[in-house]
Amino acid sequence: MAEYKAGNQNWGISRADNGKVYVANNSGLLEYDGLIWKFHQLPNKTIVRSVLAVDDIVYTGSYEEFGYWKKDEFGYLKYYSLSDTVLDLISPNEEIWEVVSFNGKIIFRSFLNIYIYDFESVIQLSPGSVIISCSVVEDNLYISTLNQGIFRLKEKALEPFYSNELLLDTKIVSVNKYKDKLLLMTSLKGSFFLGNGRLIPTNFEIDEQIRLHQLNAFSILGNGDMVFGTIKDGVFLTDNNGKSKFHISKENGLLNNTVLGQSIDNTDNLWLGLDNGIANIELNSSNYFFNDVSGKLGAVYDVVKYKGVIYIGTNTGLFRLDEKEKLKFIEGSQGQVWDLEIVEDQLFCGHNEGTFIVEEDRMINISTYTGGWTIKKVPERNHTYIQGTYSGLVRFQKVSGEWHVKHLGKTSVPSRFLVFENPHTAWVAHATKGVSKISFDENYDEITEVKEYDDKGLSSHYNVRVYNIRNNISFKSNEGWQKYEPILDSIVPYELLNDLLGKNSYIISEDNTDVFALKNKGGFIEFKSFDTTRDDFYLNDIFLKNRYIVGYENVSKIKDSIYALNLDNGFMMINNTSIAGVNLYKPNIETISISGVPLSVSAIEDESVDFKFKESVAVELSSSKSLNHFFEYRISEAGTDEDNEIWYVIDGNKVEFSNLIDGDYTISFRTSDNAGNVSASQSLRVDVYPPWYRDTLGYVLYFLLAVLVIFIFYTLHNKKIAKEQRIIKIKYQKEQQKLLREKTLENEKRIVQLKNESLQNEIKLKSKQLANNAMALVKKNETLQDIKKDLMINKDGFNNYYSYKKLVKKLDNSIVLKDEWEVFENNFSQVHDEFFEALKVQHSKLTPKDLKICAYIKMNLSSKEIAPLMNISVRGVETHRYRLKKKLNLENDISLVDYLLNIKN
Repeated sequence: MAEYKAGNQNWGISRADNGKVYVANNSGLLEYDGLIWKFHQLPNKTIVRSVLAVDDIVYTGSYEEFGYWKKDEFGYLKYYSLSDTVLDLISPNEEIWEVVSFNGKIIFRSFLNIYIYDFESVIQLSPGSVIISCSVVEDNLYISTLNQGIFRLKEKALEPFYSNELLLDTKIVSVNKYKDKLLLMTSLKGSFFLGNGRLIPTNFEIDEQIRLHQLNAFSILGNGDMVFGTIKDGVFLTDNNGKSKFHISKENGLLNNTVLGQSIDNTDNLWLGLDNGIANIELNSSNYFFNDVSGKLGAVYDVVKYKGVIYIGTNTGLFRLDEKEKLKFIEGSQGQVWDLEIVEDQLFCGHNEGTFIVEEDRMINISTYTGGWTIKKVPERNHTYIQGTYSGLVRFQKVSGEWHVKHLGKTSVPSRFLVFENPHTAWVAHATKGVSKISFDENYDEITEVKEYDDKGLSSHYNVRVYNIRNNISFKSNEGWQKYEPILDSIVPYELLNDLLGKNSYIISEDNTDVFALKNKGGFIEFKSFDTTRDDFYLNDIFLKNRYIVGYENVSKIKDSIYALNLDNGFMMINNTSIAGVNLYKPNIETISISGVPLSVSAIEDESVDFKFKESVAVELSSSKSLNHFFEYRISEAGTDEDNEIWYVIDGNKVEFSNLIDGDYTISFRTSDNAGNVSASQSLRVDVYPPWYRDTLGYVLYFLLAVLVIFIFYTLHNKKIAKEQRIIKIKYQKEQQKLLREKTLENEKRIVQLKNESLQNEIKLKSKQLANNAMALVKKNETLQDIKKDLMINKDGFNNYYSYKKLVKKLDNSIVLKDEWEVFENNFSQVHDEFFEALKVQHSKLTPKDLKICAYIKMNLSSKEIAPLMNISVRGVETHRYRLKKKLNLENDISLVDYLLNIKN
């Protein structure tokens, strides 16, 4: 269900002659082309109960509905209803459970009626009893009912054919030809022969099983073998005498035990519609899987047949198959089994816990050295074997029927691969990294020398495998095949094996046999031989890809031509004498569309597909008769050598080509598989129109554009000449204007200069006036102070003391002269307008008295001259100057006068 993405129940299944499989599913009709599942829904979106593919038409039966599906001109499956023509005949809730083809007509069966479609009209026939099945036997159509026996179709009527009390209330699954009789298969009463009007039980061995598990579907193969699909226990395969050959159920791999429908195609492949899923069984294959769906088996590492019994070594222990092919666990074998070898007619089991001899259901421990990976016989010496273990090499020697085991010392390297170069020299590959050459003493009691070859030409130290192939010590690493060259005592590339086996393939079977198995990175197994008279064959099965024990793949020889391949939860038995040739069929073009718009498929067979530049073409392919395949494509331009083009793999069955440049192309498609097999190619011719700018319209536009450019160039050239003439004229005018402006500017500059000089003279004059005013103030204050002194000396001469005080106060007020100071400050500001502002900005803490002294100093007045202006003593002025210097943060070496004279103003 996860793969085909539809309902779980599948009521019928049919394979068309073109290889496509159609399934009647709970949700609609399923279509499978061997690669991709497609889902088609009926217009009324009801369940599909039955299906039959005849030629290129698919007939289906549903709830109160039956009809056929046919591809339209675009390659899409389209539904056409037949029941619409007989709506007045169909009973309510009637369902079509079976569709068969008979004498060029299509028969649709429900429980109540049969509907015969002769490709012109539909007629209805009813036997008057519940119809169980329709069976075509040679030129007869038998209609089996529940209570009135079997009818036969004669022209356009049903006539009674056979009735028996044994068949009352009996579900007759099918009527088939069996030798010179008819074979009737029933659901719960077994099978019967019908001949000369007599009904005789067949007494087939399988009858007990089909009665117990309720037969629901029956088919006969071309070789006479019979297939029984049951409701309760899967599928049984018998020979033509009803003797059981195989039983396939959920226990050994079937998804579900309820078979709702089954069909055998023309290659004897069995297709099953299950109550939960779909199954395909290749009945004509001599290869078969043993699957353990219970999970008890785990990962299988080795399989061997010993005394007629199949033993299976897994990561959970050792198992064997009993006479009914049921798994039986060997007690005491819990843990990892690495190796099963028949040594001197005894079965050795290389185990995680040591090495054991297996006798029927018993495990007898003969070595406690853990991890028996591989064991090899010493050449030219009887009863002596060397085993590679977790802790190095161990010798097994049989003396008087008893096995003696000894660790050979010298090395404790985990030894997974071991081969002999000669009786006293062996090569050992580490489980992960490195390879060594080992020398033994005469009696194999110890290792005399261990020589590492990691730095002697080995291309990669990791994942090295060592083999003895035709007396050449050969190595397979991540980089390819190499061999040991004794003369150079070095490891060199082995081009013969690189070419014959491939750099990415490694041997997973015994390397000293005529036929050995290779695992390729593509996920397939190849059986190959150096004998050129033998045909190589591939085991390329999609069911194997996710079941390999990666790195521990192993093919064991069971007997002549029979091999066992270990897998996860099972193994596969392979018969290399019956490997059929790989047939890959040329792909068919199912649909083709241009930028999402479908094209008629039939119309493109003899013509090319034409589309515009920057549009895309999508092609859907199928090769329904091919197995385990994928598609490839290549694109060749017209006139190029197609053989030099590269083939590209298509993901799925659909490919879209976009961004093709204009031109003629041939797109070739072929069917391929991982083994390198390819089919004949299917070609599609494509013509991509050039874009408008490289087409006729574009060239016309280019010509018009060129004419326009020339005209514009000519016009612009004339305009340029006229413009240049105007520019020259304007240039002369501008030069004259420039000279006038320069003369004017020069005059204006001179005027400004004169004005500046006048201003400077005015400033000097005002400065002189200011200085004169200041000096006048000084003289005035000196005079007033002298008068004050005289008054103070002669104050006793005044009769009125208050008159004296009033006179002195007037003198003091005249000396301070605040109004005169404001006049002075105003005059000073006109001369030094920025002086006070700059001083206040830089020294905001200065008092008005400080500003007065700064102004006097700025005028370059001495302390003696400043004292009467400030009405203080000369010493007071000096003290004030000292304090002012501190407020201005001046260093001792900086003059207050210089600072104030140079302050920005």
